[in-house]
Amino acid sequence: MAREQPDHVSYLLRLWREDDEGKAVWRASVESSLGGERVGFASLEELFEFLRRQTSEQEVENSSLG
Repeated sequence: MAREQPDHVSYLLRLWREDDEGKAVWRASVESSLGGERVGFASLEELFEFLRRQTSEQEVENSSLG
């Protein structure tokens, strides 16, 4: 039995720039509005991959229902 996925997810997104050996890089973190868990990312690409995983799990679950 597949567990029910919510119809939406909410995160508080924080973005900031840091100096990394003379190069400005973006860092990010998201905090779940439900449980308050926080996840940090060293790059925007890591953030995007996290969001892809979160939404692809929902798409796979939902496609198996129909």
